Amino acid sequence: MHPDLVIAAEQVNVVRSGRHLLRELNWQVELDERWVILGPNGAGKTTLLNLAAGRSHPTSGALHVLGERIGRTDLQELRTRVGFSTSALSERIPGGELVRDVVVTASWSVVGRFRESYDEQDVVRATNLLREWGMGSLTEREYGTLSEGERKRTQIARALMTDPELLLLDEPAAGLDLGGREDLVTRLTRLAMDPDAPATVLVTHHVEEIPPGFTHALLLRDGAAVASGQVQDVITSDNLSETFGMTLKVSYGEGRYAAISAR
Repeated sequence: MHPDLVIAAEQVNVVRSGRHLLRELNWQVELDERWVILGPNGAGKTTLLNLAAGRSHPTSGALHVLGERIGRTDLQELRTRVGFSTSALSERIPGGELVRDVVVTASWSVVGRFRESYDEQDVVRATNLLREWGMGSLTEREYGTLSEGERKRTQIARALMTDPELLLLDEPAAGLDLGGREDLVTRLTRLAMDPDAPATVLVTHHVEEIPPGFTHALLLRDGAAVASGQVQDVITSDNLSETFGMTLKVSYGEGRYAAISAR
């Protein structure tokens, strides 16, 4: 496998209870790339992210993440190299947990601070990450008191805590109002433009949530790839229409995409 490949999927299938969640998927992500994955509900987006995070195995085919083949490696060790932000994790975070501790506990890959001891440098890194994501004044707040946008930014700071080689973001803008979405897109744009940031994969339902600086896109429908490649080549009216099963018109301006029904 080429050393610059962060994810390499070859003929990957995922079958659960007789249903194909992913079909014959071929996909590659390189070190300096920022990918967005789009598709309707049930397209296989979260399934693919869970595979890349080492949370599940393909039924068949070969999947390598950070040079390790899923199914033939220590997944616990691999997970420390992958930052993963998902709503499923958010639901496991105790409401009374301090925001700073939500982030610092990523060092031990646990949710909820108990008796672990953390170095001062861990606390400093967590505090700095929270500041970068607009949470610097809320480090002593309880997680359960945060707004949805504040929770999403805390989750991303947690995902970055271990300085991962791969960052996976599952619908980070879901549930946000317009202001919260735009604030998040601005921060994700800054991350995407940072040459020292990890390879990033962002799942969304909406082209409006694609941050400037994201380089590639993968469109999924019924577990199969509709299109994959450079974002400007993939996010087109024809490809989006095929992906979502309706006639859509895509526009582009000020570095952002938008899509509306063409009927």
